[in-house]
Amino acid sequence: MAWVYLILAGLFEVGGVIGMNKVAQRKNLSSFAILFGAFACSFTFLALAMKTLPMGVSYAVWTGIGTVGGTLVGMFIYNESKDWKRVLFISFIIIAVVGLKITQ
Repeated sequence: MAWVYLILAGLFEVGGVIGMNKVAQRKNLSSFAILFGAFACSFTFLALAMKTLPMGVSYAVWTGIGTVGGTLVGMFIYNESKDWKRVLFISFIIIAVVGLKITQ
């Protein structure tokens, strides 16, 4: 169950990143609600995952999911660059997260 919590924490971190972008665009109540709500859920699920998983693995996977998710959201929703080098390095992060899961 800890891995499910960790994946949820990473997904909510992506939601927090989306909230940061919304706050940067428009400083209204709904933007701040998305920002704080998503990060609160993210930290809650991260704390639950860390009751079972080591801190180093939890943090690395959590930030990896957030980094990959945030980059993909930027590429596909906000029309950021889809350069092959970005895709290559995103692949490296995914491989590292899978490697941490396999060795855990």
